[in-house]
Amino acid sequence: MKVTVHCTKGSIAKDGVRFLSFDAIKKSFADPETGAMSPFRNLLAGMCTGVVASTFAVTPSERIKTAMIDDARTAKRFKSSLHALRLIYQEYGLLGMYHGYAGTTLKQAGATAFRLGTYNILKDYEKSRDITQSTFTNFANGAVAGTVTTYATQPFDTLKTRSQSAKGASTVDAFRSIIADEGVRGFWRGTTMRLGRTIFSGGILFTVYEQVAAILNPMFK
Repeated sequence: MKVTVHCTKGSIAKDGVRFLSFDAIKKSFADPETGAMSPFRNLLAGMCTGVVASTFAVTPSERIKTAMIDDARTAKRFKSSLHALRLIYQEYGLLGMYHGYAGTTLKQAGATAFRLGTYNILKDYEKSRDITQSTFTNFANGAVAGTVTTYATQPFDTLKTRSQSAKGASTVDAFRSIIADEGVRGFWRGTTMRLGRTIFSGGILFTVYEQVAAILNPMFK
């Protein structure tokens, strides 16, 4: 339950930072004359968004979540996410919140580039072919983006999880331990389970985003 509450709060913060920063970053990457976004520019904007999200929301949130899950199986010291935050800070300092930052940022840069980039590439393609944007197309595009993202970023997710255990480990140490324990295939461990989640979460996320954007955008113009 404690982990579930933290995950819910973390997901809201992470997705809020992602979409807000992506909309701002995307404008700076758009063609100055036409305002169009090429596939490469979409991916690059997504990559930059991932770095921003990792720095300000994802890494600290994932550090606490992973440490709480690991702690629940071992010492059982953490009473809540705030308690975990306080203990991690006391024992490791501010940098303790950024254990696994390199792996998490690589994952977020790649994941956000592929997820937001793929979604917007598909959306732009459909618009160029006069394909009507609907709940179905939004969900389908999000599901495809989720599938691409999962296979492309699973190694980074595995590296991040190993780095952000309760004890913490450097990205290099985590990489070496995965190779030693399971070999190269170990980086894709858990792909099938994660795929089932990301297909549906991607579809739902982008469908909701488009509905909310349709309501809010006119208010800020």
